[in-house]
Amino acid sequence: MPKGKGDTPLSSAGKLSFASLGSGSKGNATLVSDGETSVLVDCGFGLRETERRLARLGVHPRQLDAVLVTHEHGDHLRGVGPLARRHGVPVYLTPGTWLSGRLGEVPQRHWITPQARFAVKSLVIDPITVPHDAREPVQFRFESRGCHLGVLTDLGHPSEHVIEAFRGCDALILECNHDRHMLEIGPYPPQLKRRVGGNWGHLANIQAAALLQHLGLDRLQRIVCSHLSEHNNRPELALEALTPLLDGDASRLTIAAQDSGLQWQAIR
Repeated sequence: MPKGKGDTPLSSAGKLSFASLGSGSKGNATLVSDGETSVLVDCGFGLRETERRLARLGVHPRQLDAVLVTHEHGDHLRGVGPLARRHGVPVYLTPGTWLSGRLGEVPQRHWITPQARFAVKSLVIDPITVPHDAREPVQFRFESRGCHLGVLTDLGHPSEHVIEAFRGCDALILECNHDRHMLEIGPYPPQLKRRVGGNWGHLANIQAAALLQHLGLDRLQRIVCSHLSEHNNRPELALEALTPLLDGDASRLTIAAQDSGLQWQAIR
């Protein structure tokens, strides 16, 4: 295994791999690596907690080549500035996300232009505009050595633009934020329920299933249910919504949990 810039190993050399530090309303962060290049998508945990969760996955912050930011909400942005300042990690984000004023100064800042492909060393990255209630939100599609990974969370509905952009992935990290019935009868005030369940909020289990049908399932080796709501969803409900699309075979499905995240997953 390669050792990058730190003292701990990353994912297997030559394979596009991913892992989750944790996913949910209390913090989100996803690792993507092909053994040569390693990036962190979002960092919604405090600095010490981020360092602890990275270590759990065998990664030191010095091994990161970049942090890519999807949008400015705290559960995605909270730890980005402290991590970048402490360890000198470059930050990539849209001008709209920067103009939210929630990041603070960072040592190296790079602009992301939605729909404009860019590269971080060996990783080729497509930033895709998504319908979400943020200033200039994007999600990401990664390519390395012919393998494709989609990271697709925090979108209110599966727009045609999103469907086209994420077709043909080999693995997909997909938002399954809420069960509509649980949201309806749950503890949130009416205004927050409307926001979460609206076209600029978060994806329901049933919407995630519909999106998968449009994307096609033949090529997908791994589907990760992510960003599950603590109050409005349960892992078994997310799995129940998606499993019928796989003819009852749930072996390709897994959950990115809030506390335990998800261990390294390699794409063949």
